Amino acid sequence: MVGGVGVDGLELFTAALGLGEPWWVSQAEFAGESGRLDLHVAYRRGARFSCPEPGCGQDQCPVHDTVEKTWRHLDFFQHKAFLHARVPRVRCGEHGVRLVTLPWARPGSGFTMLFEALVLTFATAMPMRKVAASVREHDTRVWRIVEHHVHAARAGQDFCAVRRVGMDETSARRGQDYISLFADLDAGRVPLATEGRDAATVKEFAADLAAHGGDPQRVHTTSSDMSTAFIAGIKEYLPGAQLTFDRYHLAAKLSEAVDAVRRAEIATRPELKHTRWLWLKNWSNLSTGQRRELQLLLRPSAQLATARALRWREDFQAFYDQDPSYATEYLRSWCAGAKRSRLPPIKEFVDLVRRHWDGIIAWHHSRASNGLLEGTNSLIQAAKARARGYRNKDKMITIAYLIAGKLPLPTVTNPSPA
Repeated sequence: MVGGVGVDGLELFTAALGLGEPWWVSQAEFAGESGRLDLHVAYRRGARFSCPEPGCGQDQCPVHDTVEKTWRHLDFFQHKAFLHARVPRVRCGEHGVRLVTLPWARPGSGFTMLFEALVLTFATAMPMRKVAASVREHDTRVWRIVEHHVHAARAGQDFCAVRRVGMDETSARRGQDYISLFADLDAGRVPLATEGRDAATVKEFAADLAAHGGDPQRVHTTSSDMSTAFIAGIKEYLPGAQLTFDRYHLAAKLSEAVDAVRRAEIATRPELKHTRWLWLKNWSNLSTGQRRELQLLLRPSAQLATARALRWREDFQAFYDQDPSYATEYLRSWCAGAKRSRLPPIKEFVDLVRRHWDGIIAWHHSRASNGLLEGTNSLIQAAKARARGYRNKDKMITIAYLIAGKLPLPTVTNPSPA
């Protein structure tokens, strides 16, 4: 059954769409059997429009001709809704004939801004194929919407205030395949995500920072792991920055050393089998039963080398609690004692600390860490798992910006962000 809508209904649709002069809904058709609502939008006879060219002051251009266009809109209950309009082309004295800018859709799109805003909202929480199924569109079209708005919003960002930068990599696929993330630690956002994890990624960040109004020379603090690629890139492309090595990466390295001691000791101490997570987790994250089991293993009479390794780890973590005036002396004393521990993995960690001494000590002055990036990585990897991977790294980078870029994207309540 196909039904038309009366005058009152047309006025209601005009108001619901937020249309202002000279636009109005001139006709509405509802087809229940095919499950669609078609709204025809028209402009008042004799209306004049602004020239769509940026910076043009002509706001009373006459209509030259019209072009018929259709856009998918938000669903009307469970039914698909479409807008139809004969879009005017105006004649500007300076720019010639131009298609006018519409209040409900961006140029070249087959969707209204409200529909696109809904897609962006869904895309932050769902895999794209589920977004496509929810809005009943092909996922390729959905990807185009997301990519357009992410890239357009990012192009307009201003990075002039970036001074403290964190950098880390996250896995794109199995194997040695990564993207690198750069974070503005003060603004809590990811200004750049890019393929690879070598020094060239830092070069790309510096160039991108400059392209968005920032100055690589004014970046004074970086936080990263001990990657030689990041270190080389920072020294060359962010020359004014003090390197700070991320405390969580150091903690992870030391936990690996503790586990290496445990694995070597299992041969003579079978009670260490199946206890890996007892040693790797923080005490606060252990269950009551796990704490009881660990306390038995830690008792002095057990004489476990793994227990000694754990104590060295806890003592190292205390470095971050020291007063800055004493921190250097504390770490120097820790290294001297740990070097005499007779635990090869712990001694190797001491060598790592000494090679990266200045960047570790710098934490007490910068307090910079990759905590923001660790959280971002978790969100990105969770999104990748929900999507069962991405077709290519460009799509993963788009999702990274969508999740962590703090981009001014359209929303359903505000489809035209500033």
